[in-house]
Amino acid sequence: MGYRVVVAGATGNVGREMLNILAERAFPADEIAVLASSRSTGDEVEYGETGKKLKVKNIEHFDPTGWDMALFAIGSEATKVYAPKFAAAGCTVIDNSSLYRMDPDVPLIVPEVNPEAIDGYRAKNIIANPNCSTAQMVVALKPLHDAAKIKRVVVATYQSVSGAGKSGMDELFEQSRNIFVGDPADPVKFTKQIAFNVIPHIDVFLEDGSTKEEWKMVVETKKIMDPKVKVSATCVRVPVFVGHAEAINIEFENELSAEEAQNILREAPGVMLVDKREDGGYVTPVECVGEYATYISRVRDDPTVDNGLALWCVSDNLRKGAALNAVQIAELLGRRHLQKAA
Repeated sequence: MGYRVVVAGATGNVGREMLNILAERAFPADEIAVLASSRSTGDEVEYGETGKKLKVKNIEHFDPTGWDMALFAIGSEATKVYAPKFAAAGCTVIDNSSLYRMDPDVPLIVPEVNPEAIDGYRAKNIIANPNCSTAQMVVALKPLHDAAKIKRVVVATYQSVSGAGKSGMDELFEQSRNIFVGDPADPVKFTKQIAFNVIPHIDVFLEDGSTKEEWKMVVETKKIMDPKVKVSATCVRVPVFVGHAEAINIEFENELSAEEAQNILREAPGVMLVDKREDGGYVTPVECVGEYATYISRVRDDPTVDNGLALWCVSDNLRKGAALNAVQIAELLGRRHLQKAA
C-alpha cells in the first residue's frame, strides 16, 4: 500500500517540478491530488513523463482528511491559512515557504545533513524545506564540518531568476529581447534591470543592512547544521534562468587540506565533485539544470587564514533547492515514520 499525496501549488515552477520528481523517483503514491488557487481549477498538469495528466482542484474546497502528506509550494501567505488545516486533519505538511523554517517546533530538514531532526515533526505535523541557497550550501558543508569542524563561512551567491518565480524568468527573457531590438528594458519584478546585469539585493532589506535572503542563509545554516557556525552571506541575483551558484570560503577549527576535502566530498551524499584544474574542469549553472546533485568545483586552500578552504558550489535551485529536497523529505518521512510502503 502506498501513500496518498497532495501537491499544493501544482501549476507553479516548483509545484510542477515536484510532480516531475515524484514521477522520476517512482515515489510510492497510490493517489496524487494537485491543488492550486481558484483561477487554475480544472486545468491539467502532467505527472512527469508518465503520460498521466492530473486535474487541478481548488485548495479552498479540498478536504485533506485521509491524505498522508502534502507538499506545499504556495507561498507564505497561503501556507499560513492552509498548513494548520491540513496538519490538524492528519496530513503532514512539507512546506517550501519561509513561514515555519525558524519555528522551534518545526523541523528544518535537508535529508543528507540532518535526517534525525525529522523525528520532531509531530509537534505541529509540519516540516520545513530550507531556502534554496541554504540547501545546496549545507549539503557541501556538512561532510567537511564532520571532518574538521567549521568555525566560519563567508558566501557570495549567484542566484538565478527562477528563484523569483515565473515572473522573474519572464522578465529576464523580455528584457534581453528588448535590449537586442532597442526597446526599453524597464524593471518590474526586480529593482533594477536584470538582463546583462547583476543585482546585489534579494528579498527585503533589514535594519543592519543585510537582506532577508542573507539572514535566511545565516539562521537556517545554524538550525540545520550547527548553531556555533558563523555565517556571512551576500546574495546576488544574476541573469541566469535556472541554477544557483555559490563562492564559499570556509574556516575550520582543525586542519583540512584541499586534497583531503576533495576526497571527503567525492564520497559525500548528494554531492558530485567535478574539480579538474584545467579549462572547463568545473560545473556552471547551465550544466546542473535537471540534475539531482549539488556540484562542487574549484576546491583549494586559502592561505590567508589558518585552516581555510575555498570552493565553488552549483545546484539546480528548482530541484535540490526546492522540489527535490521536498520529495526527499517525503521519502524520509515515509521510511522513518509512516512506513506504509515498506
